[in-house]
Amino acid sequence: MSLMAPSPADERRRTGLRRMRLLALALLGLAAVVFLATLRLDHGGVWGYVNTAAEAAMVGALADWFAVTALFRHPLGLPVPHTAIIPKRKNEIGRSLQEFVTENFLTEDIARERLAAAHVSDRVGRWLADPGNRATVLTEVVRVARAGLGRLHEDEVRRLVEDFLVPRLVREPVSPIAGALLEGIVTERTHRGLVDLGLEELHDWLRENPGTYADVLGSRAPWWSPPWLDDRVIGWTYEQLLAFLREIRGDDRHPARLALDDLLRRLAQDLQHDDAVMARAEALKERLLTHPQAAETAVGLWRSFRTALETAMDDEGSYFHARGDELLEHLGRRLSDDPVWKERLEARLGEAVSFVVNTYGSELAEVISVTVDRWDGREAAERIELHVGRDLQFIRINGTVVGALAGVAIHAVAQALS
Repeated sequence: MSLMAPSPADERRRTGLRRMRLLALALLGLAAVVFLATLRLDHGGVWGYVNTAAEAAMVGALADWFAVTALFRHPLGLPVPHTAIIPKRKNEIGRSLQEFVTENFLTEDIARERLAAAHVSDRVGRWLADPGNRATVLTEVVRVARAGLGRLHEDEVRRLVEDFLVPRLVREPVSPIAGALLEGIVTERTHRGLVDLGLEELHDWLRENPGTYADVLGSRAPWWSPPWLDDRVIGWTYEQLLAFLREIRGDDRHPARLALDDLLRRLAQDLQHDDAVMARAEALKERLLTHPQAAETAVGLWRSFRTALETAMDDEGSYFHARGDELLEHLGRRLSDDPVWKERLEARLGEAVSFVVNTYGSELAEVISVTVDRWDGREAAERIELHVGRDLQFIRINGTVVGALAGVAIHAVAQALS
């Protein structure tokens, strides 16, 4: 498999590698010139040190050149044993690197430590404090949402409803679930808000439309009843109904409220335990779901929802954008100033990171060995040398310098012993 195409960064690396090679080669050449120039001079004095230092420098330079070159190719093209190590053993190197990363990086303790050091909540909070950043988030949300809405067509919604949702809902009994849900709503008094809203709307409508109320009741009056009596009866019932609604709204323990709660509670029990009620509920469910208009109704609801959402997303002054900015600003303040929110976010992130590392850490590290296995050996060696070869040339340079110093030391010892 061919590696990635060369990039401008690769060209810069290649230039740096070439320069360091020339520098190492120049030092070797300098050592050779000094060695030849001092070969026939008197070695009893300083020239002996110089000649020996040059000789040892050449040995060190050649030895380290061989060592560095043997990593990537056969020196001078000769198939010397234990050379061209990377092309020959790239698969073993990839697996060793995988094990190294797994054991030393993809561990729960290290992941949690790095996550704690990152102070994610503080950074996110400060970032969201900037209105420009919040606008960026909303822009990305709108872009993703628009792309998702554009890819979900009405035919797909219809097929989803007809082929998956409706058959599944028809088979699944919903009366026990509905009964348990209704029982929980009544127990937690969650329905009281909806009841209060309905009472308020009904009371306001009656107060604003007395004529409509009179027309409805007047049309039901008997033909023989005199008009003045009808008006008196309609006016009295109108006032009594308004007063009755006000009483219910103002009294949480009103008998009408308690009666409604009792009715809902009994209905919840029947939906879970009464076979006759459960059968009627399932029959009603099946009749509604299998009606030809069920899919069309779902598509119509989806179309209305999509149109409303797209309209809101297009208008930057809409409630969608205003509310989104408000929520992001609130989230930023909480993450910056609220220790409870910080602790919760850090704890959840820590749990998520631990789960990923413990569950998928080995699979993530396996990407290294799998990728290296697919590489061509020669090309892999060239790529690796391109990245680290410049630094490896310092080995040759240091070998030249250290060899020269070692030569001086050896010559000094020999002189002392002689």
